[in-house]
Amino acid sequence: MAPCTRLNPGHIGPQPKKDKEVSNANVTKTKDIWSEEEVAEGSHLDDHTDPRPQPEYDIILKQSVGTEDIYLGLSRKDPSSMCCEAMLVKIRLPDTKATDVVLDVKEKFLDLRTPKYKLGLHLPHPVHSQEGKAQFFSDRDELEVTLLMNRPMDSINMQ
Repeated sequence: MAPCTRLNPGHIGPQPKKDKEVSNANVTKTKDIWSEEEVAEGSHLDDHTDPRPQPEYDIILKQSVGTEDIYLGLSRKDPSSMCCEAMLVKIRLPDTKATDVVLDVKEKFLDLRTPKYKLGLHLPHPVHSQEGKAQFFSDRDELEVTLLMNRPMDSINMQ
């Protein structure tokens, strides 16, 4: 029998790889349930025994749009959330003064504390923790925190 007569459709494509033994060189022998990478940032601030209520808040994504985007479509921006540059967090704090607010922003976590309220908010997108702006409006009893987003593909989506 000639060698080409033994071929069939199962021989097309790469040959299946044989199972290899798994190396245990990278496995650490600890009794930890989770690794450091699996624990969410800011989870140590989730205090379930704190009786203070969580204030109402809204997260709004913001996009800078110019006339060249609206009328000419010169940039690659579209109305999707992937083309938004900033995140606005509006937090309603009734009967609170601006001097009572303690705010700490991490890359993926916003921590707000007042004598009456406590908010530990895991953010939906990573942000630049040092490049934000907070403004308290005493007439509305509302704190507005504007955070610039820091996503891996922003350099491509924002052109």
